[in-house]
Amino acid sequence: MIDIGVNIQHDFFLNNLEETISQSKLAGVEGMVCISSDLKESQFLQTLCLDQPSLWFTSGCHPHHANTWNSQSVSTLNELIKVNRPIAIGETGLDFNRNYSTPTEQRYAFEEQIQISLDHNLPLYLHERDAHEDMLSMLRAAGKEHIQGVIHCFTGSIEQLENYLELGLYIGVTGWVCDERRGLSLQQAVPHIPLDRLLLETDAPYLLPRTIRPRPKKNHPKYLPWVAEEVAKLKDIPINELIIQTTNNTKRLFSI
Repeated sequence: MIDIGVNIQHDFFLNNLEETISQSKLAGVEGMVCISSDLKESQFLQTLCLDQPSLWFTSGCHPHHANTWNSQSVSTLNELIKVNRPIAIGETGLDFNRNYSTPTEQRYAFEEQIQISLDHNLPLYLHERDAHEDMLSMLRAAGKEHIQGVIHCFTGSIEQLENYLELGLYIGVTGWVCDERRGLSLQQAVPHIPLDRLLLETDAPYLLPRTIRPRPKKNHPKYLPWVAEEVAKLKDIPINELIIQTTNNTKRLFSI
């Protein structure tokens, strides 16, 4: 398996990176996509992943940090891409739930990152919360019939799922699917995700699957099998079939 969403920059992982990787591999997670949340982290992950063949990284600016995106950010990110090419642009998108950055700041940063992804032929690593219609509008306005990318940590409805699939996007599913309190909409949507558009992720150290017993304190890439097990159950397919297909999907989307 490949975990397409790990926040590796947390001390929880960095304090013993080799152990983090080793434990993940023992659990069948052969690789991880490390997510950037701003340009400083993008540069850090470029260096961190350079000598780690099982780690890949994204480069971009999360909507929470869109207020750090300025007139120099496009050239800065373009230079980073020249130095060491990421596998995707992001984590980028819109989050109108918390609005740590204003909607105007978020749209500005997102629009420019969409263009960067097109300029470099890199997929988008997308974050969306309470901003579905705006997200659709901006992606459609990019002038492409289909957008390369993945909706990271999808938790929406079947209708929202269909809208994203129509754009040509892949769908990332986390341990949210294991949550009996908040995961009902996602559990209903999972059977409708085409197998060739499905990706698996932990979003570690967040979104710990609630089906793990005894419950750890923090999520970890080694817990990706719990996500896979729940998704396979909801899709009514053997878990080995799910793992093979989602791994192939990951390699195809990110060209790894």
